[in-house]
This record gives sequence, structure tokens and C-alpha cells, in this order.
Amino acid sequence: MARVAARLSTDGKQSTHPVDEVLPLPKLALYGFQHVLAFYAGAVIVPIIVGSALKLSPEQLVYLINADLFTCGIASIIQAWGIGRIGARLPLIQGVTFTAVSPMIAIGLGAGGGTAALLVIYGAVITAGIATFAFAWLPAKAFRTVMRLFPPVVTGTVITVLGIVLIPVGLNDAAGGLGSPDFGEPKNFAYAGGTMLFILILMKLGKPFLSSIAILLGLVVGTGVAFLLGDAKFGDVGNSDWIGVTTPFHFGVPKFEWFPIVLMLIVMLITMVETTGDTYAVGDIVGKEVDSETVARALRADGAATALGGVLNSFPYVAFAENVGLVRMTKVKSRFVVVAAGVFMIVLGLLPKAAAIVAAVPHGVLGGAATVMFAMVALAGIQTLGKVDLKEEKNALIVGVSLAFALLPATVPVFFTKHMDADLSSLLNSGVTLGATAAIVLNLIFNGMAKDNAHDAPEAGARALAEAEADTAPGSGATAPEVPAAVPAQAASPAPSAEKADDADPTPSPSAP
Repeated sequence: MARVAARLSTDGKQSTHPVDEVLPLPKLALYGFQHVLAFYAGAVIVPIIVGSALKLSPEQLVYLINADLFTCGIASIIQAWGIGRIGARLPLIQGVTFTAVSPMIAIGLGAGGGTAALLVIYGAVITAGIATFAFAWLPAKAFRTVMRLFPPVVTGTVITVLGIVLIPVGLNDAAGGLGSPDFGEPKNFAYAGGTMLFILILMKLGKPFLSSIAILLGLVVGTGVAFLLGDAKFGDVGNSDWIGVTTPFHFGVPKFEWFPIVLMLIVMLITMVETTGDTYAVGDIVGKEVDSETVARALRADGAATALGGVLNSFPYVAFAENVGLVRMTKVKSRFVVVAAGVFMIVLGLLPKAAAIVAAVPHGVLGGAATVMFAMVALAGIQTLGKVDLKEEKNALIVGVSLAFALLPATVPVFFTKHMDADLSSLLNSGVTLGATAAIVLNLIFNGMAKDNAHDAPEAGARALAEAEADTAPGSGATAPEVPAAVPAQAASPAPSAEKADDADPTPSPSAP
């Protein structure tokens, strides 16, 4: 039974590569590199924004980017491969969270900017990472109680908010990148539209293998066309060093101040909601059981990566929703592809020249590909909301009002910049923060605490799987039926999955459900 569930995706199509399949090295490398390109802009934009706001030198900014990539690689390997009871063992890429950008800038400017500001930020990041790691080791009963705050109406709303908030990021890239002198020029939209069209054609007409690397091919072909037309510049490659090693506490010993720590702890609460939603979403996509212990392992990886980020001159980490969209698009579900992507990121973090080549992808090309992926993130959230009875008015209100709150910072930014205390603005001026908070609070008001294991539907799942086995029994002459998208694939078998049995720790888990 578990084998049938593992090989069916939530949209009824067979998985190209199941979650625990180790692919041949060429495919691992190709699919892994596609993940790197898909997440690259999101990965480097945070250190660029924060470093620029703190008035760091170009050399210091390059160092931040390399440190970020290096730590992203380690964090992604921990999350996808798993170390003991740390890491979800799902195809989840770890990246620096956008939620932390405004708070970190506020902390840094309050500390006077420059590298001195980084030391205060890193003190808060390390503390918040350790706190998140410790939280995920809560006893089973306490952890399950907390997880009851995140039923599908909450996690689905948060994932949808993430996609909606990220789509403008992709569109800004499609326009040429905010702050660039040619922002809004028609040629940028031409590159974005051409890249998007190429990707969609491959997805529609290409063979399964070509469809699975459509994003990568779109970026390569778009960059090639831009280079031929003189709009892709590789001059920075020659100016970059060959080797750039990230060392702990490069900028000095971190400083631990109470207000930055409190601010970063609140940021990590929001990122825990993001990671929880992404874990359930990718579990549905790959057809693997996700329970409270899986979520706890994912959050432990977040905490460990965040604490490590503070040590290695980087920032808070979260499971990247962008790459959840990529998994859904390509249907390449092997977690070892993310491990390969982690290796690539470590290499890029050590080789500034290699990172400079990837950085040469024009904004327009990157924006075309990113917009497609971010839209798929929103769709993953809508798919999770498919488990929710939206005909029930209170659920509809939770989703609708939360989306409205999420759009407030982008729609009325002046409210946060001119009419709010700077410290409070640094926390609330985020669509993800407002949308997630609204979803949690409104759900508590209208629905109260969810039942235990709110994401599970064991009876419906078992029934769907029983039908699948009956229809695919020898002599039946039938193919595997579709598993309804509204039924979590992880609920399809009441028995533990083979992967879980293989990975189980011989000692009882204090936080196991």
C-alpha cells in the first residue's frame, strides 16, 4: 500500500522520480543545477538588499553573497538528506527568508550600519536559531498542541500568500530589476515573455525529460539570446577571485542585544509557519507522509541552519517556497536532487567566479522563469485550501481577510514608513508576516484549536488507496486511478511508510506523535 502511495502524485500522475530514489549522476547534476538557478535570485537578493542598506563595500557584499550560498548548500543537504532526527528528508531547498529583511535592516541601522551592525544582527540570528532548534524538540504532546494552530486553512493561506507576495518579485525582475537604469524597458519584458513562452512550450510539447528541465533550459536559452544581443554581461567573471573561503565570525565576534533578539525571535515564529506549510505542501506533491515529527525535523533543520548562518556570516533560513513550485512543475521528486543542489551551492560559495557566471543571467530572463514558479507556489497553496470547506463562511472569511492583510504593505507602504514607529514597522511591513498572523488569529477566533493531526484524513486516504490497489491488482487490466488532490497522500496508508521505517531512530522519539 505504501508503495502505491509513494508512486502517485496528488494530481493523479505517476511520479517521475519518487522521493527516495537516487538518480544517475548526470540527472542528479542536471536537476540539481536547475534548482540552484531557480532559487539563485532569491538566495542572493537578501544579502544584496541588507548589505546595500548597511553601506557595505563591494568586497564585503561579495563576501556576504558567497557566505550565503555556502551556508544554503549545507542547510539544504541537512534538510533533504537528514542527520539523525534533523531534516525532513524531503526535496526542500533552504534559503534566507525574505521575512527577516526589514527587521535586519532596522537592527543594522539602529546599530549604526557597516560591519558593526552585522555583529548585532548575527547575535540575534544565532540566538533565534538556537531557540527554534530547541522549540522543535518539545515533548510530543506540547509540540502537537502548537501544530494544532496550523490546520489546512492556515497553512494553505500562508502558502498562497507566499506565492502572491513573491509574484511581484518575479515581475520586478521581469521589468529589469528594481533600481536598474533600464527598469521597465520593453526589452526586459521581451526577454521575460520569451523565456516564459519557451518554458511553457517545453512543458506542453516536450518529452518528460525536457519538461522536467524546462526552467533550466529557459534560463540558458534566454541568457544565450541576451548575450548575442549584447544584454548579458560576463565582465565581472574576470574580475572575481577563483577561491573565496567562508570563515566563522569573519566580521568579528557577534553582539547579543535584547531588542534585536526579540525581533528575530518573532521573525522565526513566522518562518516556522512558512516551513510548516511548505513541508505539508511538498509532502502532498511527492506523496510522502507528513506528520508532526516530520514537521519537527524540518524545523530543527531551520533552527540549525539559522544558528549556523549567524556563525558563517549569513542570515535566518527557511524552506524555500520557490523550489516547492519547481518540484510541482517538474514532478522530479527525489530528495537527492536537492542534495546535489546543495553541493552545487557549496561549490558556488567557494568559487566567486562560478557565482559570477550564474549572476550574469539577465533580470528579464530570470523574472520570466521566476514568475512561472511563484505562480505555482500560489497554486500549491490553493491546492492545500482544496482540503478546506470554503463553502463554510468562516473559512472563506479567514482566507479572504488574510489575503487582504497580506497585500497591505505593497498597496499602502506609506502607512508603515510614515505613520508607524520604526521598530514596529520593521516587523509588520511584510505581507507574509501580516497574512500569516491574520490567518492564525482569525482561525482561532472562528474555529478554535484544530483537532490533532489536522492535515490527516486517514479514512478517505485509506479508501482511495484501497481502490488504487484493487484497480491495479493482477488481471484487473486497469491502471492506477487518480488520488484526489484534496486527500493528503501521506494519509493513504495507516501503516508507516517504508522510508519512515528505514529512517526511524532506534530510540523512542520524545516528540514523535
